[in-house]
Amino acid sequence: MLALRLTRTAHLAVHLRRLLVAVASAGTGFLLLCALGHALSHPDAPGSSALRLAWCAAPLAAAVYLAVAVARTDPGTRPRSGLSAIGLGPARLMAVSATTTALSAALGSVAALLAFLYLRGSLTGRPPSDRVAADALAVGQSLPAPAVLTLLVLAPALASAAVAHTLRPRDPRPAAAPAPRGYGRFGAYGWGKARETFGAYGRYGSRTAVAAGSRAAAAVPAGSRAAGAARVGAGGALQTQASDPHPPAGTDVTTQTLDATPPPPADTSPDTTTPRPQNTTALPWGIAILTAGLNVETNTGNAAGAPTPGTAPSAGVLIGWALTALGLALAGPGLTHLCGRLLQAARPGALRLLAGRVLMEESQRVGRPLGVVAAVAAAAYVTTTVYDGDGPAFGPLSTLGALLVAGCTVATLLTAAVEARHARADTKDALLRLGAPPATLRAAAAVRAAALLALFGPLVLIVAVLAALPLDH
Repeated sequence: MLALRLTRTAHLAVHLRRLLVAVASAGTGFLLLCALGHALSHPDAPGSSALRLAWCAAPLAAAVYLAVAVARTDPGTRPRSGLSAIGLGPARLMAVSATTTALSAALGSVAALLAFLYLRGSLTGRPPSDRVAADALAVGQSLPAPAVLTLLVLAPALASAAVAHTLRPRDPRPAAAPAPRGYGRFGAYGWGKARETFGAYGRYGSRTAVAAGSRAAAAVPAGSRAAGAARVGAGGALQTQASDPHPPAGTDVTTQTLDATPPPPADTSPDTTTPRPQNTTALPWGIAILTAGLNVETNTGNAAGAPTPGTAPSAGVLIGWALTALGLALAGPGLTHLCGRLLQAARPGALRLLAGRVLMEESQRVGRPLGVVAAVAAAAYVTTTVYDGDGPAFGPLSTLGALLVAGCTVATLLTAAVEARHARADTKDALLRLGAPPATLRAAAAVRAAALLALFGPLVLIVAVLAALPLDH
């Protein structure tokens, strides 16, 4: 019931994103049912039917990826302070988000079933006139209910499971243990700590001044001279009560420092929508997997040659493209982070510095969808090059699959861009309050887009040309 209430009271943009998830689930379910219909119409060709079913994995993965991106940007299920007190902790919100995703995808599966039954004539009684459509829809044959139910449940189940895995509550990482204290200036420990100044051991209380000064700064009222002494003491210099020559009557700074009660801790529920700290170690793995995918495609293409427009690409091509897409997705954050670093090279000005820092900060959010879009663009180039304008292998069904994959990946990228824009809203407001002109912020956004296009554009062409070489002979 809570998921239904949150769905009903959401904003229009949230409803549109959930509608995109339902449309993607509907298209994926329709393709799966068409693969089942082909298997029923051609019982003597199980290999071809299995290959059709395997190629449905691409739109299924794209639909699940879009569902995860939409769930991450849902404001109704975002962890906020105070919700744990009323029983809406991170685990409960994760369950609500997974349920909402399952409802949207289930609505699309129901629409796919109705469209499949309507086209095959089960609802109107008029069979289709197209022979190819009749073969894919299994006209005149009874549909096995368990198989239909299994195929239709596949998209909602995978989408909700992926959302639950992505938004699962994570325990906060423990703070790093302090470095061992060195034994003297030439000790074997404590190389990363600040170096002691000469005579530090001779000053009384130098070891406890930092901790005592911090507690005094929290205990003494703001604006008093004792508070200023406590703040100075937090920097490491020796400060005592005598720093205030005329303390207020009845005021004991030492007692206030020792008896100060720290403020109650805020709600530290982990925000699962915030990406983890920047990590570019996946870039070598992404390049290695990308190279392996291109190698698989090359070997498969040299063995089988270019496919004709009337046949489906082989399973080796599917595996190669899956590895290529995975490699680009893993390398995307690292490449985006590298792009931000390159923007800040060679004595950057304020514009390039701002654009580069934003790219480095958003590399985890935007980099992975960018890598997936690059893989889809390379696949589209290879398809148009190999088939020479004769059309895809499955006719309208393959066109539907290509539109689903392209639409889901582009929608995921736009959703990630919206999420990144909302995440840096506070930073943008702070810059505007400091006097930064809005034109500078818009120019920084244009510089980021141009830098990403300059990096990923040639990458897409290189990958596409390498993938099309073994198939274009």
